[in-house]
Amino acid sequence: MHTQTLAGSPNVEARKPFYRILYVQVLIGLALGVLAGHFWPEFGAALKPFGDGFVKLVKMMIAPIVFCTIVSGINSISDSREVGRTLVKSMALFYLLTVLALLAGLIAVSLIQPGVGMHVAVNTLDPSVAAKYTKQAATSGFADFMLHIIPHSFFGAFADGEVLPVLLVSILVAFGLSRAGDDGAVVTKAVASFSHVLFVAFGFIMKLAPLGAFGAMAFTVGRYGIRSIGSLGLLILTFYIACAFFVVVVLGTLARLNGFSLWKTIRYFKEELLIVLGTSSSEPALPGALRKLEQLGCRKGVSGLVLPMGYSFNLDGSAIYLTLASIFIAQACDIHLSWGQIAAMLGLMLLTSKGAAGVTGSGFVALVATLSVMPDLPVTGVALLIGIDRFMSEARALTSMISNCVASIAVSLWENACDREVLDRELGQSSTPRLAAASKIPAAAMVQDESWIATTQSAA
Repeated sequence: MHTQTLAGSPNVEARKPFYRILYVQVLIGLALGVLAGHFWPEFGAALKPFGDGFVKLVKMMIAPIVFCTIVSGINSISDSREVGRTLVKSMALFYLLTVLALLAGLIAVSLIQPGVGMHVAVNTLDPSVAAKYTKQAATSGFADFMLHIIPHSFFGAFADGEVLPVLLVSILVAFGLSRAGDDGAVVTKAVASFSHVLFVAFGFIMKLAPLGAFGAMAFTVGRYGIRSIGSLGLLILTFYIACAFFVVVVLGTLARLNGFSLWKTIRYFKEELLIVLGTSSSEPALPGALRKLEQLGCRKGVSGLVLPMGYSFNLDGSAIYLTLASIFIAQACDIHLSWGQIAAMLGLMLLTSKGAAGVTGSGFVALVATLSVMPDLPVTGVALLIGIDRFMSEARALTSMISNCVASIAVSLWENACDREVLDRELGQSSTPRLAAASKIPAAAMVQDESWIATTQSAA
């Protein structure tokens, strides 16, 4: 086994001057953004293009990076049945985590009851707030959702930039290449080379992450202001408590059962999580998270499938938000829901939490989609949340991001597609797996992965 320290690992970062470490730069950008937005609100609100521009630059790279990662990853798997097992195990885990996330939000809002005593009259709520999100939420049926995965054309998947259609095209192309013989080998080599180029280019884009975080945070504070939290501060606090409970208890248990530390995993992905915090979107962190999963010893063919799938099927932060926001509206409007109605709502949310995937502001859109078909709750109730939604979007994105990283490692371990020695070394721990057997991946594959990871990191 090739054991040299990977470029970009914590040991290499520690030798850099602190001001050159990306997560330190992002932290400085966040702090300056808060100050600019608070003391010069108009100036801070005008900085929105910095955050939007950075997110658009990253989104531009996501589709080709996901395509190259999945195609080269699946081709590295000798047994094609492993792909099917990975998909089934991933979906089972995603739905289990989604159910637990929905319950976490329900329990938190039921215990703390942030909406009780508000006595909001439904006829006083502004219907125009929900109206502009209703069109985005219209495609909520299961058949429509499945058809939406199929792009209008091969290149349409890349033009739209949505993860699921790209995932479908990538899997089809990967299996085609595996059956194409020598012609397929030529294309596979070209895809691998193009992947290296994309990650190097992505390294240059990530240099703009502090500027993007600065602009996004300055806009949030300048546009909405800390004071806008106001009387709904208890709702925000309840949501953060529910997210923290889910991460610590649910994801912590999943990590412990598979023999790795949740806290060390969070620390390992700190750069990506800080970017998510600054931009309120988990998409800018996808390419970097794919790279770091390989540094942790996860085989590209497995982690490259699980993580992109999680971006559409494992939105746990949005799931927590759905139950919490729905019950809050019921409490605020003095609407009593029976346990049967709540159970029906939870079943509906299992669909709507997936159906809004890939839509900007997916958590809020999924909420509108849920309330639109729930006769017991007024869809106009979302007007109560619009002013503070931005302050909860960061927690939604962070929770989903942490969940997807933990799930990717767990599924890789279940598939014996993660080198336990590399995982322990990179996380800086010495642990023994409890449910997953220690696994190894071929040394030759590790040497190949390490070489391109080092190339990528040199650009960043």
